[in-house]
Amino acid sequence: MADEVTPFPFATVEELKARWPDFPAGAEDHAEVLLEDASQFILDVCPSAVTVSANTRRRIVCAVVRRSIEAQSSPGAGMSTFQATTGPFTNSYTPTNPHGDFYLTKSERKALGEGRQKAYGGTIAGPIAAAQMHTPWCAFSMGALYCDCGAVLTGGEPLWP
Repeated sequence: MADEVTPFPFATVEELKARWPDFPAGAEDHAEVLLEDASQFILDVCPSAVTVSANTRRRIVCAVVRRSIEAQSSPGAGMSTFQATTGPFTNSYTPTNPHGDFYLTKSERKALGEGRQKAYGGTIAGPIAAAQMHTPWCAFSMGALYCDCGAVLTGGEPLWP
């Protein structure tokens, strides 16, 4: 699927740096690999990303890679709770993304076209042969999906006129 989308990866390291002023020094090679991996991750999780504009894909892949690098590099990033008590020296924290895994936020999924509802219709019952003659008071003539005059059973003539 990556062959269908251009550019791939969705962003360059320079574009990531432009969106992230505090980009860690010396992380260019690692970021380049993560940009490629995150681009494929987005295509795997949201196949509808193929139809989204290149600017939207660029913005989202930069955000995904930034979250991943921040979670891996700084000890305080990605914490859901952090407690520090001075008295008996208690220190506890709960990491939300300790390994720097890729994930998409709800708004990013929406921007990529995932979760949008689409309406469609389909024929449930097959067509009834035009040769069948239903009585005017037959349920089928009144818009129902069944015949109560017997024309379906006889192949054309109503059983009960």
